[in-house]
Amino acid sequence: MTTGRRGSLATRVVLVCVAVAGVAVLVAGLVMAGLARRSAQGVLQDSLAAQADVLASQVDERGLGSRAVGLGRAAEVVRGQGIVVVILLPRRGIQPTDRRSTDAATAAGLTGINGGQRISTKVSVNGQEYLVEARGVGPQSGFALVEPLRIPDSAQRILVRNILLALGAGLLVAALAGGLLGRLLARPLRRTADVAGAMRQGRRDLHVPVEGPAEVAEVAEAVNELSIALQHSEERQREFLLSVSHELRTPLTSVHGFAESIADGVVTGPEAQRAGQVIQRESQRLERLVSDLLDLARVGADQFRLDVAEVDLRETISACAEVWRVRCERQGVHFRLELPPSPAVATTDARRIRQVLDGLAENALRVTPAGSQLTLALDSTRPGTVALQVRDGGPGLAPEDYAVAFERGVLHEKYRGRRPVGSGIGLALAFGLVSRLGGTMTAGPAPEGGATFTVWLPAT
Repeated sequence: MTTGRRGSLATRVVLVCVAVAGVAVLVAGLVMAGLARRSAQGVLQDSLAAQADVLASQVDERGLGSRAVGLGRAAEVVRGQGIVVVILLPRRGIQPTDRRSTDAATAAGLTGINGGQRISTKVSVNGQEYLVEARGVGPQSGFALVEPLRIPDSAQRILVRNILLALGAGLLVAALAGGLLGRLLARPLRRTADVAGAMRQGRRDLHVPVEGPAEVAEVAEAVNELSIALQHSEERQREFLLSVSHELRTPLTSVHGFAESIADGVVTGPEAQRAGQVIQRESQRLERLVSDLLDLARVGADQFRLDVAEVDLRETISACAEVWRVRCERQGVHFRLELPPSPAVATTDARRIRQVLDGLAENALRVTPAGSQLTLALDSTRPGTVALQVRDGGPGLAPEDYAVAFERGVLHEKYRGRRPVGSGIGLALAFGLVSRLGGTMTAGPAPEGGATFTVWLPAT
């Protein structure tokens, strides 16, 4: 278990929620600050424009002769508000005032203004922003009200305070919501982890309630399916071990009994010779069973050796047919070999393919009665594929057997005592060998009346 070295799901959910809320509040605060600044700027600009309009109307009422005097008095009035009046007179230009205000008015276009024109803008001089409201009152004459753009400290403090309050409230709500969400998500996962831990200890009677979000429910379903699969697998392993134990016990009992009889002198002469033959036959049976068990254990391992080369499978199946034709004749079984007219080449291990064919043929001959037919066939008509078939005229299999035919010990357990059976691992071994060679196997009914086992290999 590594839970002590990793943060819990609930903690991570809380942190994510808090982080998202914090970022959201900060972004919202920055947006609000920008909006507030633009709003304050708009208010200041409108106020400055209203004062400029009032001054322009007063100057117009006094006439052109008194403009400069009127504007000079107006400048004294608004100066107390932090506003500078910059005056433009015909042929005399901009009247002296403080340098920055003059530069701001010039940047706003005061020098080109004429009667009736209006300028309302914001300019920047040496890093300082200024609001400018200019009015033309005659040919090449007019004035500009210039005010530095400053947001009052009190407004800034209120804005910062509101942002901080919103940030704190958002983080608190996010932490509470994240904690609740984390618990809701973690609760079914903890139950799933508890069940998985119990399964590791050997429990198979536990199931996880399928609840929560779709992904969590899928995890629970997967663990439940795993529990069922493990239970079935262990049951089959127990059945297989019982079957193998039975298969081992029978020849061992025979070997032990006949060897004891010979050792005690109970059998002599021709009887001793017959007993020796039985011992030899049963020991060979034991050897084949142990060899199959070892091959089955190794077939999925990396060290399992394969000698892969391009092989004409007509030669492989023909060599196999020579052996099984003789064995079929001894038991009164008709043998048939079906070959394609042209080479059927595959990149595979000829020795392992022969091992698979021999195992399938032995199973087929075991259940084929005298007078029936056993067929070895090679088919290369399907593009990109070569098929090797072993068909028998035995009792065949039930339709539901085809799907489980290559599972270890299933058919052996079902048909033991009802028909001749082998060790229960031959078909599983054949399937494993073919899978390692990049092929597959299928089972189905045979036209001869029994079962068909087909090896499918990629053609070269």
